[in-house]
Amino acid sequence: MRYSDDHKAKTRQRIIDEAGHLFRRDGVGATGLQPLMKTLGLTHGGFYAHFKSKDELVETALAHSAEQLNASTEHVFAGANPLATFIRTYLSTAHCASPGEGCPLPTLSAELGQRGQPSPVTDEIVRNRLAAIEACLPAEDGAEQSIVMLSALVGALVLARSVKDPELSERLLKTARQQLLSQV
Repeated sequence: MRYSDDHKAKTRQRIIDEAGHLFRRDGVGATGLQPLMKTLGLTHGGFYAHFKSKDELVETALAHSAEQLNASTEHVFAGANPLATFIRTYLSTAHCASPGEGCPLPTLSAELGQRGQPSPVTDEIVRNRLAAIEACLPAEDGAEQSIVMLSALVGALVLARSVKDPELSERLLKTARQQLLSQV
């Protein structure tokens, strides 16, 4: 069977898309190459036709996730009351319940840092979020305030996702959301 000229590129993109979803949902360590490829109806050996290693896939999928994050938040920061909208969206029940679709920072930050080789893509994601938040704050304390806000956003989402009690999860989101909104 002969494949179209763009078949390899499409297959590579399918792997990146699925890996990005699984890495954000389950983490890098919990996402094995064999189950990933099986999910896509591909063989484990076929992975190496597209990537040299899992580490290369992690970087590629994280970069793709960063692009998706930028695209999804670009309209928020271009709209009216952008910081309040971003806070409400980030600390929403929907974002909490959909880690595979959301920001990669809550799932991947600690894990990538523990590997001993943090990703430069994570640096890019953090810098982009900090700049977007800072642009919405008064200049005199915007840089420091943006760090506190991003840390609170990511931390609250991590905690909300980590507890079993749905009421406690919602309370974590709601309280952090209210506290951050009181600063904008």
